[in-house]
Amino acid sequence: MEDLPVTTVVALAGFLAGTVFGATANKTNFCTMGSLSDIVFMGDYSRFRSWLLAMAVAIAGAQAMHMTGMIDLYESIYLTPNLGWLGAIIGGLMFGFGMTMAGGCAGKNLIRVGGGNLKSIVVVMVMGIFGYMTLRGLIGLARLELETSNLDLSEMGLASQGMVDLIAAAIGSEAEGIRLGVAAVVVLGLLAYCFKNAEFRSSPGNVLGGLIIGAMVPVGWWITGVLGADEFDPMPLFSFTFVSPAGESIQYLMTFTGATINFGIATVGGVILGSFLVAAGGRTFRIESFTDSDDMIRHLFGAALMGTGGIIALGCTIGQGLTGMSTLALGSLIALVSIILGGLIGLKYMEEGTLGGALKALVTRA
Repeated sequence: MEDLPVTTVVALAGFLAGTVFGATANKTNFCTMGSLSDIVFMGDYSRFRSWLLAMAVAIAGAQAMHMTGMIDLYESIYLTPNLGWLGAIIGGLMFGFGMTMAGGCAGKNLIRVGGGNLKSIVVVMVMGIFGYMTLRGLIGLARLELETSNLDLSEMGLASQGMVDLIAAAIGSEAEGIRLGVAAVVVLGLLAYCFKNAEFRSSPGNVLGGLIIGAMVPVGWWITGVLGADEFDPMPLFSFTFVSPAGESIQYLMTFTGATINFGIATVGGVILGSFLVAAGGRTFRIESFTDSDDMIRHLFGAALMGTGGIIALGCTIGQGLTGMSTLALGSLIALVSIILGGLIGLKYMEEGTLGGALKALVTRA
């Protein structure tokens, strides 16, 4: 592999990591939207705990790699001093609501593509198109307008939007001096919440899913930050996220000649393959299509919201909820909370039939 271009090495490693991600998510039924649905309709927090376990593993791995100098998380898009708080809120709400209309988040729909779901192929394509339109096309004008509300934390003397940096500034300390303590409190708190529940402890699928999916985030950081650390042409520091890579994958397929595959595109392909291998091996591969026109319209609407919202919020349930959170960025926390709230509103909307009814039901429940 020493003779291969660094872009090829990163792509191959990303494809393998994506395959592990897809196979694990399919086998363990790992799904953020599904976990919220379990809570709302069944009062079951097991899959939500699996997702929080993945977050704990992602944070522990990423912070350890940063503290040992293996990677520099400040080179990621999540720790810039430019805090897009409004985009995180609006984009997060859009994405969260959209994933309920589309039957799952970006990652879950990629998993379903591998399992034979034709609806998810349409969802991924529409999500990718709208994501790319928001990133570089027509909707990008609205995104740029939202960015005028961003807070430049450097004007306040802050180097980044990292919660470690914010706490350090508040107590008059150095960020690296308290990083281990802050990360330990967050990780141990998440682990305590997950494993205090006997039902979760006795659910090997949820535990294994959380551990492996969470581990894929620092693996992604390692692939781009270490394998991709070419002296002359270094790769951008990146890990798992699916909205912008879905759009880039569509563009790559249409402009293969002269196009360059990157980590994100490779992981999209890997996730689909991994899911397919598990579905085919377990004989769960099933062709599924839209039941009627209303079903199709709902999925198209959700896909458009996910594509647009995921770019505005700088990530999806994986991109912000796991990868972004692994950096302990404030913007990622804001986006994550907004995605969860949007998802809860969407689930209640599907139950109540109106947005007003959904909001009333959530307020009453709270």
